[in-house]
Amino acid sequence: MTDRFSWLPMRRRSIGVRLAVSALLSSAAILVIAAWILTTLYRENTERSFDSRLLVYANNLATDLVSPNDPEARSFALGDPRFDLPLSGWYWQVGHPDAKPRDLRTSRSLVGVPLKGPDQAGTATIGQIRQGYGHGQDDRLLRIVERDVDVGQDGRYTVRVAGPADEIVNEVDRFRFSLSVTFGLLGLSLALTALLQIRFGLAPLKRLRAALGAIRRGEAHHIPGEYPHDIAPLASETNLLIETNREILERARTQVGNLAHALKTPLSIIVNEVASSDAPPELAEKIREQAAVMRDQVNYHLDRARAAALAGTLGTSTEIEPALAGLVRTFGKIYRDKDIAYEVRVSEGLRFRGERQDFEEMVGNLVDNASKWASGRVAITAEPVGEQDFARLLVTIEDDGPGLPEEDRVKVLTRGRRLDETKPGSGLGLSIVADLAALYRGRFRLEAAALGGLRAVLEVPGDGPATAVQR
Repeated sequence: MTDRFSWLPMRRRSIGVRLAVSALLSSAAILVIAAWILTTLYRENTERSFDSRLLVYANNLATDLVSPNDPEARSFALGDPRFDLPLSGWYWQVGHPDAKPRDLRTSRSLVGVPLKGPDQAGTATIGQIRQGYGHGQDDRLLRIVERDVDVGQDGRYTVRVAGPADEIVNEVDRFRFSLSVTFGLLGLSLALTALLQIRFGLAPLKRLRAALGAIRRGEAHHIPGEYPHDIAPLASETNLLIETNREILERARTQVGNLAHALKTPLSIIVNEVASSDAPPELAEKIREQAAVMRDQVNYHLDRARAAALAGTLGTSTEIEPALAGLVRTFGKIYRDKDIAYEVRVSEGLRFRGERQDFEEMVGNLVDNASKWASGRVAITAEPVGEQDFARLLVTIEDDGPGLPEEDRVKVLTRGRRLDETKPGSGLGLSIVADLAALYRGRFRLEAAALGGLRAVLEVPGDGPATAVQR
């Protein structure tokens, strides 16, 4: 399975990486093929040039054969001293095709050993030239040219001339080296050019990504600037989507506000009418109690409906440090009688990707709950976790109170469930936190605190560096 799908990671690479890899691979393939073709053509051209030199010698020998002189008096002198040096690699040989070694006329460089014809030379007609590679008596690679000459009454002769193939090999090697250096520099230039083109060509996409990131962080409300006509429709449609989303959410806010007003007003009237009527005190108290429960439930569901409408809002973010500072000041005043020491540790520049009201609702409930049960110390920590593109905000609130057994931690998250009726409140606080966290695709859990009490852990979408600030 791993081998079969080993190509899948490339599909998840950035466009720039994919373009760069494809450009480098295609350029390398083209250069390698071009180098092979040029080397082959150069080798063939070098062989033809070398064969032409050998053919000049073969034609001179053939001229001596067809001269009217006595065959025994023919000198076959080529005027090149290399043919006189023993085993120089430059050889010539003249004789009948079926002649014995002693009947052959050869150059001094052959030192009496016959020169074999080129490998796979085949047969040819009179005057046809055959060329190829062969090996000398010292197993040296030779380039050999031969032709048959008909001299009439003397019969048919084979003229064979050979030269060392080292010259061809060395010449081709020098050309291959020069070509490798040239194509290497050319490939490097093409790679740099491709990277510059990719960087320049993808610059608008990088700018578009930065603009979307600014919207996600709440630093902008639309994608500004002009883009090439290829991606301009994408920017326009995204701006239209953001504006449409904003209008839908605004209508949702209005409808939620209208519903809240429509429900709260009758409840207030009922409470006021009961207070001013002659109803029995027990009935009046019961009505007020149930009206308060109804108001709490209405507020709970309206807040949840509003949060559900706003949880996916683009371009909305909340700065964490001032929000936590405001909550600490508020609860410090509310619980001044307990003289609670609030310790806040928050990363500088950390933001929550959502409405400030929702963040304060979640964290405020947790700080309120910790303050109720704390003996004198509450620790609040906010820090980023995860990668930059998928950053999360981790908020923990700990107290040094009595804590909560593990089996009771799930029960308190049940809507309206209270384990201790002596503490004020409706029992909706922790369930509201859990619901709001779920709406933002986050998580909320309760653990044992290092301070000895309860530790609430809230994980929601966020942005920001990991530089902590101690207060």
